[in-house]
Amino acid sequence: MNSLNLNSIIRFIVLVLAQALLFNNINFLGNINPYPYILFILLFPVNNNRSLFIFMSFMLGLFVDIFSDSGGVHAASCVSIAFIRPAVLKFAFGMVYEHQNMKFNNTEFGNRLIYFSILIAIHHFIMFTMEIFNISNIILILQKTLFSSIFTIILCVLISVLFSNKQR
Repeated sequence: MNSLNLNSIIRFIVLVLAQALLFNNINFLGNINPYPYILFILLFPVNNNRSLFIFMSFMLGLFVDIFSDSGGVHAASCVSIAFIRPAVLKFAFGMVYEHQNMKFNNTEFGNRLIYFSILIAIHHFIMFTMEIFNISNIILILQKTLFSSIFTIILCVLISVLFSNKQR
């Protein structure tokens, strides 16, 4: 087993446990919940097996659902963003992604912020839409999506900057 796989496994376990034990208990103003566990999906190596990646994303969401007692909304949201991730990577990083050799630590901060923001917003919108599942509450869905996305983006950027192994 190479270090890339080991890092992915460790990241998976740590993020699921952090979400279950710490972040699920944070609830600001009734609308703001952080979901930094999706960093696993955001930072998964680009040139890896796509089927394995989508399966791992499903398992990530399933474990968070089990700990959150949320009935599958995390699993569905995770699979959705794992599936559309290549298009978002191409949009955010352009030619760097085309060559399939990009490392997130070596990318521009602005591009990484755009990439994080798009996938996090889509994840949250899908998740809250399925959680609330009532079109008459579209304002509540959008409100929860906006505020939780902002909080999650800030957390994900801070975590990725703090734990990046970029040589300074």
